[in-house]
Amino acid sequence: MVYPLPPVFARTVPDGDTHERAVCENCGFVNYENPKIVVGSVVRHQGKILLCRRAIEPRHGFWTVPAGFMELHETPEDGARREAQEEANAALSLDGLLAIYSVPRLSQVQLIYRATLAEPAFSAGEESLEVALFSWDDIPWADLAFPTVHWMLRHERMVQEGRGVAPFANPPGEDGNASPGR
Repeated sequence: MVYPLPPVFARTVPDGDTHERAVCENCGFVNYENPKIVVGSVVRHQGKILLCRRAIEPRHGFWTVPAGFMELHETPEDGARREAQEEANAALSLDGLLAIYSVPRLSQVQLIYRATLAEPAFSAGEESLEVALFSWDDIPWADLAFPTVHWMLRHERMVQEGRGVAPFANPPGEDGNASPGR
């Protein structure tokens, strides 16, 4: 019986490619590494925004919108609804795409939706310490987990006030490479 050789990967530029990749020295298989897709929602209810205090790293204890990595075989919309259910035990009605953000230092693309609570019920899920509704003036701006959370809240506000039309992208001058505590 002949057994195939185990994979042995080396970083090289495959023929016809322009980027260094992990290529198996035994069979030539190219292991492509691609960006991760994050899906989430800015959720409104009775004029307030739903935020979750993170119970996990990175940025444990900081506030964010319900969001996370998209799973295989799901649509972005289904992923956004799933993340809200997991993090805030909340059922959502999606109102459309708010923004597409690029975060190249993390190899992420973020698809953020506008949403409302389908039912007026929510509570902390496994990945959240607490979940709360905030009026605009009460949002804990200094304790938001990531720069993109600032962007999405401001973009949602622009839509609410009729000062902008979704979908948005990274704000001018923001390349997505800032550190989280900024």
